[in-house]
Amino acid sequence: MTETAFFNAHERAMLFQSLRKLWVNLRDVVSIDDVRYLQEVIASGVRAGVYRRDKHGINPVIRTLRTAELLHDHIAPDRNMTIAILVYHLCRLDYVGEQEIAEMFGNDVAKLVHGLIKISRIYKKQSAVEDDNFRKLLVTLAQDIRVVMIMIVDRRGLMNYINNHDDEKFVRDISLESRYLYAPLAHKLGLYQLKTELEDLSLKYLQRDVYNKIAKRLNETKKEREKYIEEFTAPIKKALQREHIKCHVKGRTKSINSIWNKMRTKKVDMNDMYDLFAIRIIIDTPREYEKRDCWYTYSLIGDIYQANPTRLRDWLTMPKSNGYESLHGTFKGKDDKWVEVQIRSERMDEVAEMGLAAHWRYKGVKADGGGIDRWMQNVREVLEEGSKNRMDLIRDMHANLYDDEVFVFTSRGDVFQLPKGATVLDFAFSIHSRVGSQCTGAKVDGKNQKINYKLHSGDTVEIITSSSQVPRVDWLNFVVTSKARNKIRLALNEAKSKKADMGRELLQRRFKNRKIEIEEAMLNRFISKKGYKLATDFFADINDEKIDIATLVEEVLDFKAKQQEAAKPHEAAENFVLQSKIEDDDRGGDDILVVGNNVKGINYKLSRCCNPIYGDPIVGFIASDGAIKVHRRDCGNVKHLLAKYPYRIIRSQWSGKMGKQFAVTLKVVGNDDIGIVSNISSLINKEGDTMLRNVSINSNGSVFEGYLVIGINSIDNLDLLIKKIKNLKGVKDVQRTSH
Repeated sequence: MTETAFFNAHERAMLFQSLRKLWVNLRDVVSIDDVRYLQEVIASGVRAGVYRRDKHGINPVIRTLRTAELLHDHIAPDRNMTIAILVYHLCRLDYVGEQEIAEMFGNDVAKLVHGLIKISRIYKKQSAVEDDNFRKLLVTLAQDIRVVMIMIVDRRGLMNYINNHDDEKFVRDISLESRYLYAPLAHKLGLYQLKTELEDLSLKYLQRDVYNKIAKRLNETKKEREKYIEEFTAPIKKALQREHIKCHVKGRTKSINSIWNKMRTKKVDMNDMYDLFAIRIIIDTPREYEKRDCWYTYSLIGDIYQANPTRLRDWLTMPKSNGYESLHGTFKGKDDKWVEVQIRSERMDEVAEMGLAAHWRYKGVKADGGGIDRWMQNVREVLEEGSKNRMDLIRDMHANLYDDEVFVFTSRGDVFQLPKGATVLDFAFSIHSRVGSQCTGAKVDGKNQKINYKLHSGDTVEIITSSSQVPRVDWLNFVVTSKARNKIRLALNEAKSKKADMGRELLQRRFKNRKIEIEEAMLNRFISKKGYKLATDFFADINDEKIDIATLVEEVLDFKAKQQEAAKPHEAAENFVLQSKIEDDDRGGDDILVVGNNVKGINYKLSRCCNPIYGDPIVGFIASDGAIKVHRRDCGNVKHLLAKYPYRIIRSQWSGKMGKQFAVTLKVVGNDDIGIVSNISSLINKEGDTMLRNVSINSNGSVFEGYLVIGINSIDNLDLLIKKIKNLKGVKDVQRTSH
């Protein structure tokens, strides 16, 4: 593509006009070598066809030249920022590498270009630009405040470019972005003039009828306003001249956007706005006398016109947080019109006019925390120094306002602000507690990531959920947001509470089946004795089968007995009054147990923790009611009872009479072959005085594990039966179990 083909006649005229103005403005900061390199690389890019109009027909060369020109007019004549603007498109399109830019123009220019390219990637995402998090994201990714300044100036040039553009949607989108993103950024940087121009142009393109109506009205009343201002200021000028105060006076009309906002918020017509215009009195006075002379000027005006003390704004004694200094008063002029008068020094006005110390947080723009306040104040202080090298100082002021935060996109383009180190799971909980609770991972920029993946600014995150997912305790090890931690703890507590309710119900059912009554206070003491701080943890463990319910019931009964016994004096087991056997005892008429000194006819129970049978070595434990609980000597609980209650252990033995059947559980492991269970059942049923009461089989591949509950009358018969079962084909092991 030739240069002639790329530029139309109007653009060629703009091109040469902008180039001439640009070189004149930058001749003190740009070298001959810089000019030569720029001409070569840009011309080369045009000839190579790298520069192409975008889909909206905008010429990138004209746009970058216009941006460079506006940068000089609104910010400062800066060599590095200007060159970065002019070569950025060539780097973004990979025609020139950042390393080449560094070699031609220096590392700082390459750094600015890198920042601009990084920001451009954001616009590939469908972002909700009204979200303040988006503004913070831009500043975070820019890293260098000069990149943000270039963005704002470039947007101002683009807004001029699209006037009367035929793509209405494109114009509307650009205008909305300018209003909600770039104007507030300009405001926060103190670039007040740029902020005002962006707001006015946005109103022009979004509500052209409103804009034209106000502009027309302002134009119609322009001569009238100028005449009124001249008549109002004439006596003031004379009074100041008489007092030898050097000054000049300027009139300022509100911006069209400001007028429209006030008309909407205050419900007033333009004719009823007393502060439609303001008068500025700029005093030429040394800095040490600024406050004194401003107040003296105020008093002189008060001698001429009636002041409205309720409208006095003293930003001399107490400057605004952005450093803005001025004295605002309102006075009644001719025809009873109220006129706002702003009194300030040359220094104050120069800063305000350039926007470098503009109305920070002024007229409705919200602040976003002390950190950015302090940082912006530092930026303004540097800019206000007036040094030719102030851009060199700003170059080193990185915009790390949100180093402790990350900003991530949803798939719809919404922006979320999270603390640094936040994970996929933190992000999920920030969307909704249900999303967080069911989160199984995420797609981050199209790649699958785990829930503990740490997010980075600019990531686009799409959460993956599953209805079967539930919060887990280990999630607390990597989430960083308090919202996520609180929601996880709440969900875990709710789940544990449900488990605890089921565990409590299970225990109470066991107590009821055995007709055991346990007081709540005693049970709480037992739970505490077991080492639990919370009863919910104890009951939840019952539900999760971490505690054997059968053993637990015996432990509770033992604990109850200990509690009842604690207040009684200790007696030897032989001195306890043993409970007599009840007449309808279902164990049969003949005694099979002898205790102590050949005592028979007493009430006893076979302990469920070890299920002793006739022939097992046994001991007796006397309960507080005089009944005896019989344990096998090798029972694990006997050791505990001997240590705690040796005085309640009583010698016991079988009487030598058989006939009663005892319940015994056998664990059988073998090959999962057809007919093996039938063979075992047949063998047991053929044995005399032996009965198969219950069978439970679990198969795991080629191996089965079964539990057989049998009724048998002695240990000798049991040992013989175990040997016979072991000899069956396919049986690997047979063991007696406690339950």
